[in-house]
Amino acid sequence: MEETDLKILAQNLGNPQGEKGIEIGEMMNATNIGMTQESIKTLLIEDGEHILEIGHGNAGHLKSILNKAKKLKYTGIDISETMNKEARKLNAQFKDQAEFILYEGNKFPFNDEVFDKIFTVNTVYFWEDPVEYLNEIYRVLKKSGTFVLTFVQKDFMEKLPFTAYDFKLYNNEDLEELISQSNFKRMKISEKEEEVKSKTGDELIKRIYTVLTIKK
Repeated sequence: MEETDLKILAQNLGNPQGEKGIEIGEMMNATNIGMTQESIKTLLIEDGEHILEIGHGNAGHLKSILNKAKKLKYTGIDISETMNKEARKLNAQFKDQAEFILYEGNKFPFNDEVFDKIFTVNTVYFWEDPVEYLNEIYRVLKKSGTFVLTFVQKDFMEKLPFTAYDFKLYNNEDLEELISQSNFKRMKISEKEEEVKSKTGDELIKRIYTVLTIKK
């Protein structure tokens, strides 16, 4: 891919826009589904809980969340107007249980201690102020709640050509340090490996990713 194409891909991975954004949203849902399902499993969702997903993309995985337990409520939040519209369209059948909110990317439009479970997959690379952002997540999470943060490690990500543009990459130690600077008190690290299609082609690649289970 040419440099211009790589920049466009990087921009749309961070904030999908327009027709290209819809296409990349579909691709992200496909390439991230293993990480997303592992994150959902790690949440240990129970009946009646309110789930927040940060950076929901097209939310093609919403049905699998709502099938985890009874009487769930789901809120998805995203900075992409394109993904907000696409998620609403794809999940219209779940409108009684799910809502999708467009926001500016830093402050959450929620009261304190609203959510039982919060998760996010492959968004940490785009956080402007990670410690402040973690503290926002802490604020809206209930005292007994769980936050799951899933990301691909720096050693793998820095080999991908598009991550040279607007990505901040982390390894486990980096995230551990950031979380220690936030209000969160407890964290468990779990490493996973999977085989996925490359975002710049059809070849299969192995990647190691991390699932962080974070508590107050």
